[in-house]
Amino acid sequence: MNIEEIVKCANKAKIKLASLETAKKNKALENVAKNIELNKEKIYEANKKDLDYAKALVESGKLTKATYGRLKLDENKMRDMVQGIYDVIKLEDPSNKTLWTRELDEGLILRKVTAPIGVLGIIFEARPDVISQISSLAIKSGNAVILKGGSEANNTNSAIFEIINEALDKTEGFPKNAVNLVYSHDDIKQMLNMEGYIDLIIPRGSNKLVKFIQENTKIPVLGHASGICHIFADESADFDMVKNICIDAKTQYPTACNAVETILVHKNFKHYDELKKALENAGVQVIENPEKFGVEYSDTILNIKKVDSLEEAVEHINTYGSHHTDSIITNNDASKEIFMNNVDSAGVFVNASTRFSDGFRYGFGAEVGISTNKTHARGPVGLDGLCIYKYKLTGEGHIVNDYVKNKKTFTHKNI
Repeated sequence: MNIEEIVKCANKAKIKLASLETAKKNKALENVAKNIELNKEKIYEANKKDLDYAKALVESGKLTKATYGRLKLDENKMRDMVQGIYDVIKLEDPSNKTLWTRELDEGLILRKVTAPIGVLGIIFEARPDVISQISSLAIKSGNAVILKGGSEANNTNSAIFEIINEALDKTEGFPKNAVNLVYSHDDIKQMLNMEGYIDLIIPRGSNKLVKFIQENTKIPVLGHASGICHIFADESADFDMVKNICIDAKTQYPTACNAVETILVHKNFKHYDELKKALENAGVQVIENPEKFGVEYSDTILNIKKVDSLEEAVEHINTYGSHHTDSIITNNDASKEIFMNNVDSAGVFVNASTRFSDGFRYGFGAEVGISTNKTHARGPVGLDGLCIYKYKLTGEGHIVNDYVKNKKTFTHKNI
C-alpha cells in the first residue's frame, strides 16, 4: 500500500480500536510479547545487518556514534522490550474513563470521558526498540499508529514490525492496520501534510529532525527538540552524593536525552576540583566554556560552571536549558523548594540523577517520548498522554430555548 492508503486504513482501524474492550487489547499485547520472545534471534540477525551498514556510515562521518549506539539491540534492550509490553498490560486502561459527571438540570447529564487521540504518526531515528514500546502503548490506549524509522534501522524495524503484526493477526477480533510502518523520506513529507487523517505527530530523534517536523506540518506535534539537562550542586551538598549522581547522569547512557550536559556548582561548595577530577577519572571530558552552554553533546562531554547563588543557578537553567529535566543536590530544605518551584522544566528532581526521567522508570510501562510542551502531556508520555477527552451529554428532549426564555434553570450540580 502507498502512504495514502495506509493512513486511510489506519483511520478505519482507529474507530474499532476506540471501542475495543480492555481484555482484547491485553490479549493482543500478550501475543506480541510472546512472539517477540520467540523470534528474538530473527531480530538480532536483522539488527546485525543494520549495524554492519551503520558502521561504515560512522567511519565515513555520515552517522554519529550516538546514533550507532541507539541502533544496537542487545540482551538488555530485548529484555526491556518484552518486559515493557507486560508492564503495559498491567496498567489500567486509560480510555473510556469518566473523569467527572455533572447534572446541568434534572435529566440533563454531562460527562467528561477520556478517549483515544486517534491516529498517531511516530517519526524516529535509530532505536528500533521504539517500535514495540509505542505499538504497545498505542494498542492499550486505543490508538492506531503509523511508524517511520530511520533508514539505518530498516532491517530491524521490518523484522519487529512483522513479528508484531503476525501476533496481532492471530488475535481474534483485533482490527487490521492498527500498527503500520512506512520507509521512505517521501512518506514523511506526505505524513506531515495529512492533517485531518493523522491526529498527532510524535518525533523522536535529533534536534534537526524535531525542528524540521515542527516547522513543516499543521498537525499538532508532541516532543522535545533537545535534552539539555542540568545538575546544580548546592553548597550544602554531600560530595559523595554529588559525585555519584553526576557520574551516573553523564556516563550511564551518554546518548540519552536525559543525560546531564551542564553541572552548576555553588561557589562555596568545597569540592569543585575533586568533582572535576572524579568526572575525568570516569572518562568524562569536562569543559569550562560559556559558549557551550546551549550544546547537547550526547557524549561523555559536559560543561561545568561555578555560580554565586541558587538564584543564579535557576536563572542559568531557565535560560540555557531545554525544559527537559534538571536536578539539585542539596541538604537544605528551603533550597529544594525554591529549585523545584522556580525551574521551568518538565522534570525537576532533588538528590537524584536526571536519568530517572523515563516512562519505564516512572512506571508508565514504556513511553512514546518525552514532551517539553505545555499542552495536554508533559515529561515522559505514557498511556495517559495518548488520550484526550470528549464531553458526553444525555438529555430527555431538552432544548436551549427553555433556558433562554427562563422556563427552566440550570442546576450545575456535580454528581
